[in-house]
Amino acid sequence: MAETTATSADTTQTASAAVPASAYFGKTTDGTEVQLYTLTNAHGLKATISNFGGTLTSLLVPDKDGKLGDVVLGFDDVSGYQSLAFRKSNPYFGALIGRYGNRIKAGKFTLDGKEYTLAKNNGANTLHGGNKGFDQVIWQAEPGSSAEGQTLKLTYLSKDGEEGYPGNLNVTVIYTLTNDDALKIDYSATTDKATPVNLTNHAYFNLNHGAGKDILGHEVTLPADRYTVVDAGLIPTGELRPVRGTPFDFTTPHAIGERIDQVPGGYDHNWVLNQTSGLHAAAMVYEPVTGRTMTVTTTEPGIQFYTGNFLDGTLTGKDGTVYGKHAGFCLETQHFPDSPNQPKFPSTILKPGDTLKSSTIYQFGVRK
Repeated sequence: MAETTATSADTTQTASAAVPASAYFGKTTDGTEVQLYTLTNAHGLKATISNFGGTLTSLLVPDKDGKLGDVVLGFDDVSGYQSLAFRKSNPYFGALIGRYGNRIKAGKFTLDGKEYTLAKNNGANTLHGGNKGFDQVIWQAEPGSSAEGQTLKLTYLSKDGEEGYPGNLNVTVIYTLTNDDALKIDYSATTDKATPVNLTNHAYFNLNHGAGKDILGHEVTLPADRYTVVDAGLIPTGELRPVRGTPFDFTTPHAIGERIDQVPGGYDHNWVLNQTSGLHAAAMVYEPVTGRTMTVTTTEPGIQFYTGNFLDGTLTGKDGTVYGKHAGFCLETQHFPDSPNQPKFPSTILKPGDTLKSSTIYQFGVRK
């Protein structure tokens, strides 16, 4: 079957402005006003991003008939991301994650002979930055444009000692909605003390737009021959196990629901990508009902494939959609979990004088 870049039914529709438009998105619990920025490309695709948590709140892409549909989970205003139900379940819908994405065992690591203690916000471990990670802060936002398309530049200073991490970390994230129908995320960071850094985005995708549709019929390909084995707390044991002959083998396309029952709890693991240099393939997803495709490329060595196992129907999002189990899936490009405590894993330590640079592209298309 031929695969083409997605275009809307109305190909004459173009971006309405040279830079993203902004709108009021509500107030945080402490009374801070929050903005929502809408990026539009030449084909009418739209990405909305809030400066609260750098959160991707919606992403409109066409299906095989040219009909636009929202393919990410989220809420209509900022209150949804701060509700008691949301904070209790902590799904991190669409947010930028830091200072360290994924888990750190026992909330501790040793760096240059000194032990650092972090908040334990996931059982005995630290998850996605701690009690108040980058997903809950207000980022400085600068709408703009580039040769590729409309952009939103977000910056944040994570101060020395924030959530227990050393060093003043200056972080810049640039979202670009390209005119060839991709959402590109470029990360960069510098520090004045050595510190672990692992930045990612936690969007939940569902390419079959519509209330009540789960993601089990999506077909996924992951170009990874190994994955990181984890213990009961989802902390890596250090073993990189071959996927061949297991339900973790997505080197050829498989529906998410085909073998998920063979994985206790569902998929929530890091795959070790076969390629590691430059911008390389990380994932391919095809949704057969709508024909939508999503291809992920990244500069990162790993990708966390998560199938919304902890969603339980207690959250109601945009358009009254109830988010039950498997309502969305995540493909979080990253370094491996617990790398500060795993010397054999690729290092996540950023040192003064160095600049972290990372890029991930979610390219959308259709298969007719």
